[in-house]
Amino acid sequence: MEHNINKLGNIFPENKKTTEKKENLAKITDDGVTFKDPQSGKLVHLDPKKSMQIQKNLGADIILAFDECTSPLSSYNYTQKALERTHKWALQSLNYFNKNKNQNKTINQALYGIIQGGEYKDLRLKSAKFISSLEFNGIAIGGSLGKSKKDMHKILEWVVPLLPKNKPRHLLGIGNIEDIFNTVEQGIDTFDCVAPTRIGRRGALFISPSSGGNLKNKFRINIKNSKYKLDKKPIDKDCNCLTCKNYSRAYLNHLYKSQELAYYKLASLHNVNFMLRLMEKIRGAIDNNHFEKLKKEWLKI
Repeated sequence: MEHNINKLGNIFPENKKTTEKKENLAKITDDGVTFKDPQSGKLVHLDPKKSMQIQKNLGADIILAFDECTSPLSSYNYTQKALERTHKWALQSLNYFNKNKNQNKTINQALYGIIQGGEYKDLRLKSAKFISSLEFNGIAIGGSLGKSKKDMHKILEWVVPLLPKNKPRHLLGIGNIEDIFNTVEQGIDTFDCVAPTRIGRRGALFISPSSGGNLKNKFRINIKNSKYKLDKKPIDKDCNCLTCKNYSRAYLNHLYKSQELAYYKLASLHNVNFMLRLMEKIRGAIDNNHFEKLKKEWLKI
């Protein structure tokens, strides 16, 4: 991504703690992206065809069209060029996917197109209309979502009304609990984010309101805190994951401080399970017409 800003952490610039310039490992052209393998130093080229082949071979349930994800600092002109490139690649991705989708009939895979356009309304509307007009199985909203969460919600207000009602809507790179509630309310169905495993590796474990989770603590405890050294309770009292059923906060505190590799597995199992259960609760609340009640129980607003 341009400016070396990506969605692997906080997606908005004001949340970045540093603006240290890093080496740009990738070169993007209309033919694809060429990047240097940070380990071997070899040049690797990726294009729509190769992207489809890799995702198909991995057995992914949802395959994403090849696209360029612009940064929150990209200019209008650059974002426009990247959008044209993304639309070209969307057509190529769809073509390659359709040609090869019947080669392995045991794998039921779906291809999603990606709406780009950064924070620019005309580009977002153009992309939403174009991607929605194609025969994708679902629609993803990606790229820079502005410079604040207010911008993110504004972009969704532009885009969501233009999306097909019979296709799932996926929001790329969003994983905070309050954001999930707020964007589900705007019409988003599914999400992906590295946050559950990334923050878990750093000692942050999700807890529900029944265990003290709230907006102030971001629904997390910091397991490396000394107060958990003798805490025999599970991470979350209502959680049914393998970690919570078998291990205490005290044991996880010990594993983390001892840098035992088992900690990272147990933390990831809990955090991913926690998010899956949350989405189950949200789906159930929608089906039973009490989504607003569930949102207030969690966010207290």
